[in-house]
Amino acid sequence: MSIVNFSLEGKVALITGGSRGIGRAIALTFAENGADVAISGRKLPDLESTAEEIKATGRKTLAVSSHIAKPEESTNLVEKVKAEFGKIDILVNNAGTNPYNGPLIDAEEWAWDVTMNVNLKGPFLLSQLVARVMKDQDGGNIINISSVAGITPSALHIYSVTKAALIMLTRVMSKEWNQYGIRVNAIAPGMVKTRFSEALWKGTPAEDRLAKAEDMAGAALYLASDASKYVNGETITINSG
Repeated sequence: MSIVNFSLEGKVALITGGSRGIGRAIALTFAENGADVAISGRKLPDLESTAEEIKATGRKTLAVSSHIAKPEESTNLVEKVKAEFGKIDILVNNAGTNPYNGPLIDAEEWAWDVTMNVNLKGPFLLSQLVARVMKDQDGGNIINISSVAGITPSALHIYSVTKAALIMLTRVMSKEWNQYGIRVNAIAPGMVKTRFSEALWKGTPAEDRLAKAEDMAGAALYLASDASKYVNGETITINSG
């Protein structure tokens, strides 16, 4: 018997932004380690494609079209996952956006609102809904996907602010919800070669040396499993030093 337990056997995970990139890599890793996995995102065909990959691992899955910035859709998402699986043990807040890359001094209000709603307000409201489910269970696990841009100011400006706030939200939720057996941690990836970040790396000298989405999945598995049962309120930076 292994001393360190990374198994997710019998667990149900919900992953937002689960159709591609880091979300897809985490979803497949969780399924390969025993979890049934629900994935959400805005484009159902993309979700269904990833769901088929999850099914190929032998695990159950559910794909739900849901916009993280719309509270009513998050409520519907949680209800559908509960109806399908009866519980939610793990939540990964992975969905994010970055519609504006310009300087703060020129940023328009719409850019602030959209980025804040998707990257911070959405994860908070969904975590709140799921925490209420977990509170009535034997606890659970919430993992927020932040960014190194939330630790060190970057050219991403508003995005950096939202990811810094998500790290503090992680700490606040972990402190408050620990009494319910709910652990809350974050992962802060550096530049990852995904479609989401393509505008930042495509054609640069570093393009061939960037991390892949799969390189983030191991940390998520660690935080979701009993291997990290005494880890709470922490942010793991994955940035190759």
